[in-house]
Amino acid sequence: MTATVPGTVPAAGDAPVVLRLENIRKSFGDAHVLNGISFDIRQHEVVALLGPSGSGKSTLMKCVNLLEQVDDGQIWLGGTDITDPRADQDAIRSRIGVVFQQFNLFPHMSVIRNVTLAARKVHHWNKDRAEARALELLDRIGMRAKAGAYPDQLSGGQQQRVAIARALMTNPELLLLDEITSALDPMLVGEVLDMVSELKDQGTTILMATHEMSFAHDAADRIVLLRRGVIAENGTPREVMDESQDPETKEFFSHFRS
Repeated sequence: MTATVPGTVPAAGDAPVVLRLENIRKSFGDAHVLNGISFDIRQHEVVALLGPSGSGKSTLMKCVNLLEQVDDGQIWLGGTDITDPRADQDAIRSRIGVVFQQFNLFPHMSVIRNVTLAARKVHHWNKDRAEARALELLDRIGMRAKAGAYPDQLSGGQQQRVAIARALMTNPELLLLDEITSALDPMLVGEVLDMVSELKDQGTTILMATHEMSFAHDAADRIVLLRRGVIAENGTPREVMDESQDPETKEFFSHFRS
């Protein structure tokens, strides 16, 4: 097998690049959190972002979804440089769906109102269009019967599925999943991961930060492993998780094997 150079593995196939990170750097004071991160995600690809605590995963996800501004480098969403200060952030956010570990549903709103809120208020969809799309998504995730329910009437797994439906409302080019199972009871993790697998099967382009190693191994097309703010490994799950000869990589994954 040809040796893998961290940060340079191309995505499989000839699909167009949805997300491109070029030499991303980010510091907080004297702490250099991201030190030259570069990789691409192609259409329909699922990339799992892995690494120990403090490796830079959360910061990188925040840079991609514009919650943090990079110090240097560029992030491209399709043909748009989203790190350009002149870029229309609202327009960019409309092209990216984001799901966080906390569900962030509005407790005083029904499921269907939570799912349609941004589409109606930000994207100016009319009520009929928004509700038709929401019901389609809720049906797809097995939650249509709960359209009129409120978040406190749902399990954590159901709330997270609603949050994913909300993120998919406007057919985003990229779906960011940031530790979406971390706040869930272990009994509910499976149902959310099953939904992510379904999204993968439907061709959704996904960047996910996760600690669910077996799921990343089975569901991701590619693994990007961060270590101390740089890309330590970039390859298929088999290349990175099973075959890497790097001592630190082997040590990291050894903690997750039964």
